[in-house]
Amino acid sequence: MNQVRPRMTHLFEQLGLDASEDAIALFIVTHQLNAQTHIVQADYWSEAQRQFLEEKIQSDGEWAIVVDQLNESLHEESVIKNKI
Repeated sequence: MNQVRPRMTHLFEQLGLDASEDAIALFIVTHQLNAQTHIVQADYWSEAQRQFLEEKIQSDGEWAIVVDQLNESLHEESVIKNKI
């Protein structure tokens, strides 16, 4: 069996979001979180999306890495602000 490693595009598809590169970039820029808000606490997720993200984080597998990458991307502005 040949399994495909999860990528950001796969994560967005699983979340029911546009998975094009432009759409992912736009989502990240327009959905920035403050430093205290964890990705699953963001108010823009539906309950199903939130559960999916929580499950993948807790699985501690390859999906957890991709969710963590998204989490870091959604906190880029708060990291910059904390460095200033």
